[in-house]
Amino acid sequence: MRRSIPLKRIRNIGIMAHIDAGKTTTTERVLFYTGVSHKIGETHEGAAEMDWMEQERERGITITSAATTCGWDLDKEHFRINIIDTPGHVDFTMEVERSLRVLDGAVAVFCSVGGVEPQSETVWRQADRYKVPRVAFINKMDRTGANFDNVVGQLRDRLKARAVRVQIPIGKEDSYQGAIDLVKMKGIVWNDASLGADYDLVDIPEHLLEEAEAAREELIAAASDFNEELMMKYLEGEEIEPGELYAAIRTGTLALEMVPVFCGTALRNKGVQPLLDGVVRFLPAPTDIPPVDGVTPDAFRRITEQHGEAEEGDTLIRKADDTEPFSSLAFKIMTDPYVGHLTYFRVYSGVLEAGSYVYNSSKGQRERVGRILRMFANKREEIDGVMTGDIAAAVGLKNTTTGDTLCDEDNAIVLEAMDFPDPVIEIAVEPKTKADQAKLSTSLAKLAAEDPSFRVHVDDETGQTIIAGQGELHLEIIVDRLLREFKVEAAVGTPQVSYRETITKTIEHRERYKKQSGGKGMFAEVYLRLEPLEPGSGIEFEETIKGGTVPKEFFNAVEQGVRSAAEGGVLAGFPLVDAKITLYDGSYHDVDSSEMAFKICASIGFKTAVRKAGAKLLEPIMAVEVVTPDDYMGDVIGDLNGRRGNVLGMNPRSGVQAIDAEVPLSSMFGYSTDLRSRTQGRANYSMQFSHYSEVPRSIADEIISKAGGSGDE
Repeated sequence: MRRSIPLKRIRNIGIMAHIDAGKTTTTERVLFYTGVSHKIGETHEGAAEMDWMEQERERGITITSAATTCGWDLDKEHFRINIIDTPGHVDFTMEVERSLRVLDGAVAVFCSVGGVEPQSETVWRQADRYKVPRVAFINKMDRTGANFDNVVGQLRDRLKARAVRVQIPIGKEDSYQGAIDLVKMKGIVWNDASLGADYDLVDIPEHLLEEAEAAREELIAAASDFNEELMMKYLEGEEIEPGELYAAIRTGTLALEMVPVFCGTALRNKGVQPLLDGVVRFLPAPTDIPPVDGVTPDAFRRITEQHGEAEEGDTLIRKADDTEPFSSLAFKIMTDPYVGHLTYFRVYSGVLEAGSYVYNSSKGQRERVGRILRMFANKREEIDGVMTGDIAAAVGLKNTTTGDTLCDEDNAIVLEAMDFPDPVIEIAVEPKTKADQAKLSTSLAKLAAEDPSFRVHVDDETGQTIIAGQGELHLEIIVDRLLREFKVEAAVGTPQVSYRETITKTIEHRERYKKQSGGKGMFAEVYLRLEPLEPGSGIEFEETIKGGTVPKEFFNAVEQGVRSAAEGGVLAGFPLVDAKITLYDGSYHDVDSSEMAFKICASIGFKTAVRKAGAKLLEPIMAVEVVTPDDYMGDVIGDLNGRRGNVLGMNPRSGVQAIDAEVPLSSMFGYSTDLRSRTQGRANYSMQFSHYSEVPRSIADEIISKAGGSGDE
């Protein structure tokens, strides 16, 4: 295979933002100006090119990360930009997470009025964790209340970013005309008649000259930290060439120590072309990021089975190079109405031809890649193969799921998978007609394969199908998709909170299990120590048996018994977390002891011990931010307090108050409707999972009694 574009001219980027900051509109303009789309699609008209699911077009929000490819020319060189458009609604944080895992750089879009909002902070922290270099685009400069410098200040104060302006606006609100390029010291004014496709470079307006010179000075001072020659020129007052300044800004951006800031209004077709220039100039090529690392398949299986750590000799690396063995990560599974099962994947090294076999090292299986498609939102182009740095979709991978590594079988590697958050809300769902029962099961299985933050299980006691996800909107859209895509009409129950159970004190407990029924009996005895752990620790198991009082072959059975009992809970049937269980003594019988006897004994003993260890119920607490006009602030705070909320503080913004609070999820059902009626539709809110906290005793007793349990310790 021959490479059509050098690797150094590929950019894999995401566009990320808070809901309503205008990132889908920004992406639409990118597609229009790069020639992928021949007309401009507006999110508020439900015609956006990247928002191709019906629910997205109706709601005007982006739910799935649609991947698209486009080209951009700069300084007589052609670049390929692979873009993943990511959702800004908190229920879809998982989509952002999986996008960032496979990106090299990102454009963070901010509203010039709203500035840094809660989801902006969440996504920014996610990008920090994945060490993704960013440029910022302050959008909606034509809106009433637009304040470019205020948002730049918020990037520095709230996100702790070294935000450096490479442009400043010409005008604002209704009089917004364009931007001043601080590198070339020219004004850029867009032509409305050409829908912003044409623009003129003009002299800087007289009244902005002083401000532009001061801003350029600040830019050069920041950039000179990354280039000694530039610093000398700056200190000696010499002329600085644009190319030198661009190179220093690029160095600072790639080192995650600088965020170049652009401005514009995507809806009014201003500011997008210089932003594309910035993507190409400042964001990394696949060759600019460190080699990807992973472990050998044997090490992966050992670590997974034993909950262990990687050891010396386990780690492998793959450089971004076509001559390296093939390695890639499957980051999204989708069901396409025309081609069926689509697996989106990012290639980290090597090449892969369509029609060849690939090794799924996460599953230990070979798979045949039928066709490979390059995606343009919901259009596609068949290609012969993929090379390092490419993002594409494969048809025909039957056993691959999100997070799996696809690689060369002779040089197998397992790349680090993604973390998927546990669901915080669940509802029962059943088909409205008996005939749809089988169809419901297969449809939900397909949706769960696409979205690992969505889970499905059948309740053993009631036989009901339970679906669980990240929030009400997440599950609403799942039910909606059942009807639209799979033609299954479903009735849903009321939402249920995913509670947890834990222990509060250290105790020791001895359990003996003996069953005699003629012939071979069953016998096992275990001594268990239970200790509380820090929140988020999960369940830890260890054995400290000395002298063979319990033979080694039964250790695994004891652990299985403990873990299955913890999964089913003790108080009210919710998973028990944050506890360490130690098997420290016991006894066995030569004839009657078996794995099953020890598993049953450990399970019974664990449940009894939990009750003695001060078992309590935990509930998910959500971090909530409500943005409301001042007039309704008292009412909103009173309502939050009534929902067992804890108001942490208020931040005044232009004409509104942003109220930060922590509220139990169980009190937040239906909140959007209540808030709309309370504030005449003028307030909005966002929430995300924060932590688990103890349920007040009176409420816990009610939950336990509904579940048919007993809260006695």
